[in-house]
Amino acid sequence: MRAVSAGAWLGSRKPSEGSPVHGPTPPPPTVVLVHGAFTDASSWAKVIRLLRTAGLTVLAPANPLRGLAQDASYIRSVLGQITVPVVLVGHGYGGAVITHAAADADNTVALCYVAAFGLDAGESVSDIMNRFARTPRTGATVTDARPAPSPAGRQSEVYIRKERFRQVYAADLSPRVTDVLAVTQRPIARSTLNDTSGPPAWASKPSWYAISAADRILSPVAQRFMAQRMAATEYLLKASHAVVLSQPGAVTAMIQEAVEHVTDRGSTHSE
Repeated sequence: MRAVSAGAWLGSRKPSEGSPVHGPTPPPPTVVLVHGAFTDASSWAKVIRLLRTAGLTVLAPANPLRGLAQDASYIRSVLGQITVPVVLVGHGYGGAVITHAAADADNTVALCYVAAFGLDAGESVSDIMNRFARTPRTGATVTDARPAPSPAGRQSEVYIRKERFRQVYAADLSPRVTDVLAVTQRPIARSTLNDTSGPPAWASKPSWYAISAADRILSPVAQRFMAQRMAATEYLLKASHAVVLSQPGAVTAMIQEAVEHVTDRGSTHSE
């Protein structure tokens, strides 16, 4: 595992690889970024800028946050429109979505988890949250019934109390930034937290995992458990759950490593 000071990696454990066999270089994968609960696709803005500067094509679709099957189906439809290999990245709940969506997406060649839920078959977000030590998020979330496009007309939603948002979600960002994030957060349908995953994509695809060591939403212990269960290349970061905003350089470096790995492997296989 690779380790560095705040602002960079604390660490990464890289799988052993043989000597590359040079051949025709395939087109680089498209990177698809899937956000989690309490935020939207704009949370990836800094990462997108860095990836584009590196010459990569990036998509960051809006995750509906309505239910695991529905959210995964939408992301799968996005993947189906891409004609080149994909490196699929999920943050927080977005990890559960990519795990479910990519299981039968043949063009997805690698998965990157960023403080994310890498669920196993039959497992839910609540299962992981309840299995490990409780974090300071306890008491910070609120459930509210809001209008929703459902037969009942209203849907129970979960969001973070504005006065607790910085403490539990983004303690390593300035109050100026978190005040805006708190009032623009996107709640997640409460029922989504108990939706169970299907066969996990990480069982058949190479995976990377950025563990946020100061996460107060998803226990770092739970993150390490999921990373080791999927035999992922691990990055340990000194960051809150808002790691994509506070450590965009480290997150980007992990994604680039995944891109380089599958690109090199593609060149070898083309021989």
